[in-house]
Amino acid sequence: MIHEHDKIQSLPPVSEMMRAAGMTAKKQFGQNFLFDLNLTGRIARSVPNISHSTVIEVGPGPGGLTRALLMAGARRVIAVEKDTTTAPILDEIVSAADGRLTVIYDDALNVDFRALGIDEYAICANLPYNVGTELLIRWLLRIAHGEKITSMTLMFQREVAFRITARPRDEHYGRLAVLTSLIADARILFDVPNTAFVPRPRVQSAVVQIIPNAQKIAKLHNVENIEKITALLFGHRRKMIRGIIPNVDWAKYNLTGTQRAEELSPETFAQLARDLI
Repeated sequence: MIHEHDKIQSLPPVSEMMRAAGMTAKKQFGQNFLFDLNLTGRIARSVPNISHSTVIEVGPGPGGLTRALLMAGARRVIAVEKDTTTAPILDEIVSAADGRLTVIYDDALNVDFRALGIDEYAICANLPYNVGTELLIRWLLRIAHGEKITSMTLMFQREVAFRITARPRDEHYGRLAVLTSLIADARILFDVPNTAFVPRPRVQSAVVQIIPNAQKIAKLHNVENIEKITALLFGHRRKMIRGIIPNVDWAKYNLTGTQRAEELSPETFAQLARDLI
């Protein structure tokens, strides 16, 4: 009897499968494929508790990371792919995965995983550059509203990774860092050089891990109001906050009103959202 891992390992190299299927990276989908088995394996093994998890992967392309997730022992992988030309390759991986892999051909922005009967899941993805930030915000809002996403292990452009993990007064600190910090704990796991991708992007990348924090989530009152207050204040990031929102007793928040948005802690944004919006 052939073990399932042996079936996956015996598949041809990703680059070979792409050539056989006549597949190339498509700019409109923001595709940059990762062929390095050491890197895909490292990313997959970074998913916490993977052997007991349903893992959602967005933008599998020709399935390099998909294979790594299966090899790392994911209980189940659900891959969401917008590009249907990947089907011949992904179908082969589905056959080798013995029921552990499902592929959904749709835009990940439209997929409601709870409607598919998936109550709890982890996310692991080499996100398409053109929708990565939007997807992360969607997922953070879903977590804030009670969806059980246990972890997110995601590859972004390195600048976006800095924006997710930034602290007050950092040059990359902004709306994304505030929202992430109020819902989860985030850290950069490791950098990924652009030479690891085909085609090679101009920018460097990094893998970020985001773990929802139940204590933080319990303190949230209205996450949409936090989005509004961060949009308002960071939309005028060079102005003092008293010039953006007048007639506020800033001393109540241990502020003078002369601060700028980049100086406010995520917790202060949450207080302002609760009181002023």
